[in-house]
Amino acid sequence: QVQLMESGGGLVQPGGSPRLSCVASGKILTINIMGWYRQASGKQRELVENVDSGSSTTYADSVKGRFTISRDNGKNTVYLQMNNLKPEDTAVYYCNADRITYYSIDTYGTYTMGAVEDTWGQGTLVTISS
Repeated sequence: QVQLMESGGGLVQPGGSPRLSCVASGKILTINIMGWYRQASGKQRELVENVDSGSSTTYADSVKGRFTISRDNGKNTVYLQMNNLKPEDTAVYYCNADRITYYSIDTYGTYTMGAVEDTWGQGTLVTISS
């Protein structure tokens, strides 16, 4: 019913400043918290930063002052501006939405609302290397 799709990853030099984007698609009504997680090779997935519908954010200490999350509710999109990247930031970055409400209309014209919890994108690899 709903999907998250990330973009903006790739090979970046140390100190680089790429921006990741994540678009939620589908017949979406509301999205509660949207955020970015990352998983480095051999490590557990960890929260990078998230933002709720009121623009309150939570972030990992390791990215404080370097990464900034923002969202455009009208476009169902969340961004992660990453600055001053370090080799240890190399990871697969995943977009997440904790709760999405959506609607559907069947062939009889019946309107139905639904909700899905804990939706993930497919991930985008960010590699920091010179």
